[in-house]
Amino acid sequence: MATLNLFSQPWQPTISPFCCSNTNNNNNVVYAYHNHNNSKLHFFSNSRQFSVLSQLSTNSSKSVSGSSGLQNSSFVSGIEYRKRPLYSVFPTKPAQVSSVEDLYEFICSGPLLDKIGITQEQVAESIDNWLLYGRYLCRLFQLNELFLTEPQKARIYHYYVPVFLWCEQQITEHQSKFKDGEDIPPLVIGFSAPQGCGKTTLVFALDYLFEVIGRKSATVSIDDFYLTAEGQNKLREANPGNALLELRGNAGSHDLAFSVETLTALTKLTREGMKLKLPRYDKSAFNGRGDRADPSTWSEVEGPLTVVLFEGWMLGFKPLPVDAVKVVDPQVRISFFFLKIVHMEFMILKG
Repeated sequence: MATLNLFSQPWQPTISPFCCSNTNNNNNVVYAYHNHNNSKLHFFSNSRQFSVLSQLSTNSSKSVSGSSGLQNSSFVSGIEYRKRPLYSVFPTKPAQVSSVEDLYEFICSGPLLDKIGITQEQVAESIDNWLLYGRYLCRLFQLNELFLTEPQKARIYHYYVPVFLWCEQQITEHQSKFKDGEDIPPLVIGFSAPQGCGKTTLVFALDYLFEVIGRKSATVSIDDFYLTAEGQNKLREANPGNALLELRGNAGSHDLAFSVETLTALTKLTREGMKLKLPRYDKSAFNGRGDRADPSTWSEVEGPLTVVLFEGWMLGFKPLPVDAVKVVDPQVRISFFFLKIVHMEFMILKG
């Protein structure tokens, strides 16, 4: 399993050693954290540390005239995934892409490029692919590829496309471990980051790029595995007075067995004709308390899958000792107990 974890931490002028490291070289685990206030991503891959600017503008091509917001194009109306509006706080002055050379220089200035092992020469050799991926993403987000703002250019060429290329590298490495003729299970790539920082939109973009290049992918969120309304009520009644478990969201409010069952089933979709319905959660049910959506509304994926994109705010988290937790708040203990189970289940899935 390849994992991309983005943890919220205060920004410091130097890279913090806060991240978990990979203890199993066969799992290709990459951890990182995200500083929301400063819009910085910090990646740690087998002791290789780096940061990348992720100032993302979501202005549409109409942004040049002043309007903003993420709009979904009919070009991708067939893709079933959660689409959430995002708004930019960055300047919307157009930064015209006047030539391929201009774009090449901008790509090479990205702080993520050398960290994923791509040289400027390799960018030059594959510039057609960069242009193609950028064009696809501009269509997806209804951006004018010739009049991108600087944040829009960074969003696409310093963030989305490099992360997509990183995913491709992980998939290639994963597939190389299997012999010709063997069924190759899809690689599960986890993305972890605080709520609202853009992981769902990132996964949406990656899922689209995989589709247009002919790879079958599946997307799933940890939110889809919240307990049912009935299950959440039982959890609340079993822990009276614990505000952390009263509503969905914290560790303990997820159906872990169901999540492991679903992800395991996804890894078995290795052949044509194999299908699986992906669970979805309806946050609007019961006046916002939420409930698992009716199975008749769940989207269906069909094999053979190449990759599973799994996003959630606490994937890969490790629990703290109980003594350290209860100093903060005694009622956190029960949630951290569940968080320990989350981590154990996550490690079982990786194995």
